[in-house]
Amino acid sequence: MKKGTKNLPGSSRTGGGRRLRTSNATLAYFRRHWLFYAMLILPVLYYFLFCYRAMPGVVIAFKNYNMFTGIWDSPWVGMEFFKRVAQSDPFWRSVRNTLVLNILGLVVGFPLPIILALFLNEIMHTGFKKTVQTIIYLPHFISWSVIGGMMYQFFASSGLINTVIKAFGGEAVPFLTNKPWWIFTYFIVGVWKSIGWNTIIYLSAMTGIDQEIYEAARVDGCSRFRMMTAITVPCIKGTIAIMLILAVGGMASIGFEQPYVMQNSTVMEVGDVISTFVYRVGLEQGDFSIGTAVGLAQSAINFVLVISANAVSKRVSGNGIW
Repeated sequence: MKKGTKNLPGSSRTGGGRRLRTSNATLAYFRRHWLFYAMLILPVLYYFLFCYRAMPGVVIAFKNYNMFTGIWDSPWVGMEFFKRVAQSDPFWRSVRNTLVLNILGLVVGFPLPIILALFLNEIMHTGFKKTVQTIIYLPHFISWSVIGGMMYQFFASSGLINTVIKAFGGEAVPFLTNKPWWIFTYFIVGVWKSIGWNTIIYLSAMTGIDQEIYEAARVDGCSRFRMMTAITVPCIKGTIAIMLILAVGGMASIGFEQPYVMQNSTVMEVGDVISTFVYRVGLEQGDFSIGTAVGLAQSAINFVLVISANAVSKRVSGNGIW
C-alpha cells in the first residue's frame, strides 16, 4: 500500500477499524441490556420445546400411527385420513359451529373492547378509572375451570339469575340447555372474560398519542366526542388493524377451554367445535392420525386467512402486521 492511502475511506484498515468499532458498540449494548435479553430465555425455550420441536410430529397425519411402533416406523398411508375427515359429518358440524361462534365474536365482540377503551380514556377521575380497569381486568386471570363452576351457579335452571327471574314472577330461562340461549350465554361469558385484556391493548396504544394534538384541538373548540372520533380512533387504527388481522386469522380455530367447560350433551349440536372434536377423536378415542390431520388442516387454513387478511388490510388502510 502506498504512503498516504492507509486512511482512505475504501482502504482495508479503515474498514477493519469500522467493523471493530461496530463490534465493540454491539458488545457494550448487550452488556448494558443483558437483563432484557435474559428475560427472553423462558419464552424462547417454551416455543422451541412445545411448538418447533413438536413440528415433525405432523407426519402422524399421513401415517397409520401406532404408539407402540412409533412415529417413523408406522406405515405410510398418504392422504387417507384427510379423506376420512372430509367424509365425517361430526367434523363438518364442528367446523360450522366454530365459524358461527367466531363470526359472532368478531362482528359483535370485536368492537366492544375498542368502545370500552375509548370511554375509559375519556375518564378524568383517576381513582374511578383505576377501579373500573381493575374490575374488568380480573376475569382474564381466572381459570376456565373456576369460571365453569361460576357459570353453572349463575345460569343453571336453579341458579342465581333464574332465581331472580322466578322471584319477579317470570319463567326460568334454559341458558345451558336451549341451543340459542346456550350460544348467547357462551358469547356473554367469553366477552366478560376477554374484554378487559383486549382493552389494555387499545389503552396502551392511546397512551402513545401526542398530547399536543389534543391541545390544538381544544384551542380550535373541538368537543371531547369530536376529539375521540377525529384524533383517538385514527391514531390507533394501526393497532385495530393488527388485532383484526389476528382475529380473522383465527376464524378456523377456537380455544379448547371455554367450549369444553360450557358444552353438555343437550347442546352438542351447536357446542361441539373443532378443538373439542380433535380432543374427543384424538385423545378419548385414541385416533391420533385423524386428530393430527384435522389440526394440520386447521393450521393451514388459519395461515391462509392471516395472509389474506393482512393483504386486504394493507390495501384498504395501509396497515398490516408485516
